[in-house]
Amino acid sequence: MNNPYHTPVMLEACMQGLAIKSDGLYVDVTFGGGGHSRSILALMGEKGHLYAFDQDPDARKNLIHDNRFTFIQQNFRFLKNNLRLYGLKHVDGILADLGVSSHQFDQAERGFSTRFDARLDMRMDQSGELDAAKIVNTYNEDELHRIFGMYGEIHNARTLAKTLVKARITGTLETVATLKDSIKGLMPRGKEHKYMAQLFQALRIEVNGELDALQTFLQQSAELLTPGGRLVILSYHSLEDRLVKNFIGKGKFRGEVEKDFFGNEIKPFKSVNRKAITASEDEIAVNNRARSAKLRIAEKI
Repeated sequence: MNNPYHTPVMLEACMQGLAIKSDGLYVDVTFGGGGHSRSILALMGEKGHLYAFDQDPDARKNLIHDNRFTFIQQNFRFLKNNLRLYGLKHVDGILADLGVSSHQFDQAERGFSTRFDARLDMRMDQSGELDAAKIVNTYNEDELHRIFGMYGEIHNARTLAKTLVKARITGTLETVATLKDSIKGLMPRGKEHKYMAQLFQALRIEVNGELDALQTFLQQSAELLTPGGRLVILSYHSLEDRLVKNFIGKGKFRGEVEKDFFGNEIKPFKSVNRKAITASEDEIAVNNRARSAKLRIAEKI
């Protein structure tokens, strides 16, 4: 099932988590290279159907020619409205792989990777107006401080923001190389790669509105899943995983779980796996991007 576009992470565990029924209706909200989707189709019967979402037009290169498959080029924050266009009010399972695909990291011109010198882009949806260069060059110091601290969890976020605002006075920071050069004095020695990864994560989350989209998607998934339906989510950093964990455990993103008059918890899901599932050492050895993955599985109550 390996695909040069993207190798699906924890594939077998994801399929087990979905508990696929032969005549079920399923949604893969992060189609990418289609690895997870192909496995779902292989486990479904002729009466089942799979709907796949991806906002990146590049994902169209991997479309599956199967009458049980429908592709929808949209961000998963628009899940409910798009499924309604197909007459769907409920589905049996939803899968989300929240990571950036290998393809996006490996395409230098997309600007997702610190490995290449390219324009600071990072748009998942290439029609979007906001890219990383615009953030770096137009956000004020307080806005930059907010996203670096909140989304990148960078320890010197205020100094970083101040440094970038000062650096852009003499010229725009359009590329990965100019960005690196402007902040080279701030990166801890020996931890430059980690620092840049945190910075790129912060910019990417802001460009794509990733955490807002995730919260919207999770709320819609609770409405869409039929009782007993499964929600299977792979996340790759603590910000995402915290939102997923809280929503599954409490039915909300912050605060304590609400209870009814009799003391029963009011929440849409029960957790199938008490702790997040992580990849085996064998999988990590052949697919390093599985190293940070956390898999959570929930069942609609």
